[in-house]
Amino acid sequence: MRKGFVYIMSNKYRTTFYIGVTSAIKRRVLEHKTGKGSAAFTSRYNLFDLVHYEIIEGMAECIAREKQLKNWHRDWKINLIKENNPEMIDIAADWYVTIDNQLVIAYGLNRKV
Repeated sequence: MRKGFVYIMSNKYRTTFYIGVTSAIKRRVLEHKTGKGSAAFTSRYNLFDLVHYEIIEGMAECIAREKQLKNWHRDWKINLIKENNPEMIDIAADWYVTIDNQLVIAYGLNRKV
């Protein structure tokens, strides 16, 4: 069964959240951070920080979890994020490096996801 990721992006003030699903978390977060792909909402609201993600077996289960989280109250989402990320920092900050003025995935330089 193929693993997937449910993730939450936020702005630097943690006032807005975006919940998404992907099979490649590093690639998808990079798309959000660089405004590529279908990242219009995250670009409009400057949601460039990954504050939470979950690894889930099966894409159908990922989509179900995404729908569940999207229906949660804001406080519930914040509590979920703070369970594993109490400071609500950008947990993907060290996943990328800038090469020739482009943000790219830093393969082999950090932990595997």
